Amino acid sequence: MSSASAALPQPGRTKAFLRLVMIEHSVFALPFAYIASLTAMYEWDKNIHWGRLLLVTICMVGLRTFAMAANRIIDREIDARNPRTAHRELVTGAVTVKSAWTGALVAVVVFLGSAALLNPLCLALAPVAVIPMVVYPYGKRFTNFPQAILGVAQAIGPIGAWLAITGEWSWTAVILGLAVGVWIGGFDLIYACQDVETDREVGVLSVPARFGVPAAVWGARACHTITTALFVWYAVATGAGAFFWLGLLIVAGAFLYEHSIVRPHDLSRLNRAFFQVNGFIGIALFVCALLDLLVRGLTV
Repeated sequence: MSSASAALPQPGRTKAFLRLVMIEHSVFALPFAYIASLTAMYEWDKNIHWGRLLLVTICMVGLRTFAMAANRIIDREIDARNPRTAHRELVTGAVTVKSAWTGALVAVVVFLGSAALLNPLCLALAPVAVIPMVVYPYGKRFTNFPQAILGVAQAIGPIGAWLAITGEWSWTAVILGLAVGVWIGGFDLIYACQDVETDREVGVLSVPARFGVPAAVWGARACHTITTALFVWYAVATGAGAFFWLGLLIVAGAFLYEHSIVRPHDLSRLNRAFFQVNGFIGIALFVCALLDLLVRGLTV
């Protein structure tokens, strides 16, 4: 470390850990967990159960925090060899491996504890939910399709959120979970395109590294087409009203915009597509779903 960098003030451990796990990216997953929870409440007794909603939030944030911390720990050597990720906290030393593992373990204990407070089925399935979170970062070492593992991991959120309310398995929740998993797997295909050259040099496996950027972009387009179809299926399965269908139109428009600004030979606006558009999609659909449920009789 240079004397100039050593003179810079170092962030507090907690702040550095939160930056490591990118806590603000919970916006991608939480809205869909809330959609599942609130729909389940509507079908159950048409009342919002705030205590359970709070536990769902804690479960989601806890599991995601564990997943991100584990991902960063497992990938720290790969990150050090990639110019885009060489500034990450575990590479620079802003967070030690010991601190990262401590934070990860605290997060998973919080997740398991919250699941235990919900119902026996959530507690029984909670350890199963942890498995793909750990498998995913290793995926890029043995398969060209690590985004498929990421999709499975992300699909767990809405399914678990529904179980948290009803304590019973729901295939309707599976439809929403699949939609979310395919959606996130699709935009991760786009995100991986920016590392294609480094991945090939380092030996990281991915769709763009193996098949090229155009294949990855077209794969993402196919994923988001499937996502839209699954959202429509979910709307039909839950008897959704006008506001939810309006939300689906907004989502479809956002997908069209996203794929108009990211093209196989022009990735200059990739970050806008990844962070802004996808964050907007989750929030917009949640707002429309909430309005729809309230209009149909969900009581606050």
